[in-house]
Amino acid sequence: MANSPGAKKRARQAVNRRAHNVGMRAMMRTSIKNVYYAVEKGDKAAAEAAYKAAVPVIDRMANKGLIHANKAARHKSRLNHHVYNM
Repeated sequence: MANSPGAKKRARQAVNRRAHNVGMRAMMRTSIKNVYYAVEKGDKAAAEAAYKAAVPVIDRMANKGLIHANKAARHKSRLNHHVYNM
């Protein structure tokens, strides 16, 4: 457990940041799943719309440091591959 006042504040901040990051990560995963669901249905228009909505979310998470830039690029590439090959 933290002993100094600074360490106690850091521990509080870590709890809040973790809660925020969990929500952001869940939002990103949901947007990715929406693309896959549209691809599974075979609806190309919905898949393209979901892809266009997911890309800014993925980029935002990479810019915030929530995920690595290469992971963001990998997600976008795979999603684009699925949508393109419908």
